Amino acid sequence: MTEANRPEILFLCVHNAGRSQMAAAFARQRGEGRVIVYSAGTAPGERLNPSVVEAMLERGIDIRNQQPQKLTDEMGRGANVVVTMGCGDTCPVYPGKRYLDWEITDPAGKSLDDVRPIRDDIEQRVEDLLEELLTPLA
Repeated sequence: MTEANRPEILFLCVHNAGRSQMAAAFARQRGEGRVIVYSAGTAPGERLNPSVVEAMLERGIDIRNQQPQKLTDEMGRGANVVVTMGCGDTCPVYPGKRYLDWEITDPAGKSLDDVRPIRDDIEQRVEDLLEELLTPLA
């Protein structure tokens, strides 16, 4: 698969410290180079949520080196699919893009035990999205 025909996914939330980071990490791992993945926030936090980092380590995915990123127009314009998670009206709209709004609990301030089901929900949603994007049409 060439760079030009790989689907581009933007996972977008407010702080880019939890949900969007988990989704992007799962998409990168499960996409195995077949998708281009962006993760950003409209008002990025200082650092990733420690419970989110720990929950992802339990899945064998190390996101300790990731930093919250500010959304850029380039990310939004390049994406085929924009997945929003809890940013409501603060998420910009890019004309002609497919939008998915995933209603997922914000893991901010939650314990590892509380983050695990959020992680599992995101993992399943990412797997479903990748299956849809990467399955050739019959």
